Amino acid sequence: MPVLVKVTQNNNEKTAAYGKWYGRVVSTKTMSYQELCKHMSEHNSVYGEDVCLGVANKLQNCMLEQLLEGKKVQFGELGTFYLSVKSTGTSKESDFNLGVNIQGLFLCFAPSRTDVNNLSSKMLKKKAAFMNVKDLIEVKGKNTASGGSNENDNDNENPGTGGSNENENENPGTSGTGGSNENDNENENSGTSGTGGSNENQNENENPSGGGGNDGGDGTDES
Repeated sequence: MPVLVKVTQNNNEKTAAYGKWYGRVVSTKTMSYQELCKHMSEHNSVYGEDVCLGVANKLQNCMLEQLLEGKKVQFGELGTFYLSVKSTGTSKESDFNLGVNIQGLFLCFAPSRTDVNNLSSKMLKKKAAFMNVKDLIEVKGKNTASGGSNENDNDNENPGTGGSNENENENPGTSGTGGSNENDNENENSGTSGTGGSNENQNENENPSGGGGNDGGDGTDES
């Protein structure tokens, strides 16, 4: 699946970019923590989902612990996590109060820029494939329009409302709620069948009454 990009227009009249069109990334969903661990276990791994979840939980706790101790934490070849603060300024250094002037603590991430796994903006762009959301919608629309075409080989003159049946009777009755029944009933006046399982009905009656599930095509009636 490529990276989905939606093209939107800038409607802010106060900016120089007003009226211009820009692309922005659109996410199809947010993968949960449990889903990620399950994916790890199914991704050519010898470890089960519970093992992957346990290791990930331990890794998460240890990373947070080390970050709060003032360390940067490198996450493999993906990048490095670190903390930063937002604070208000003071005229003098002595006036700066850690409890008052620090307004927020933020968790930050810097992608790897090593030769082994360079995830800088330019290199990441080379690795990715892009697709316009508009094009994806058009493709799905075409697939939906071309799908669901059924072929009904029903030779009945008056097909009933049954399931996927093949009934060669001239006047089949209305099918009940049963499965696709084929009954070897040769009586002149067959009774009403129940909601039974899959029986074979080769009814040769002249006037059959409401049967279980008569064979009437592929389930799509053409009236």
